[in-house]
Amino acid sequence: MARCEVCGNDYGMTFEVHAQGAVHVFDCFACAIHRMAPICEHCRVQVIGQGVEVEGHWYCGGHCARAEGRVGIVDSV
Repeated sequence: MARCEVCGNDYGMTFEVHAQGAVHVFDCFACAIHRMAPICEHCRVQVIGQGVEVEGHWYCGGHCARAEGRVGIVDSV
């Protein structure tokens, strides 16, 4: 069994996420989101969906990106 790196739960059905050269171990998607989801730089919500990245900055959507002065942002649906 492996231990979740967020909550410490020792669980037989943990899973690994391989990202940017690192391996992370979680026991549920909630812990994975908590650790890995970027945070909107305007409203501070965790970006679970597509989000918008502008010059290395993450936003939950075009509205927040524009509120931070980013231009040319178009939301896709």
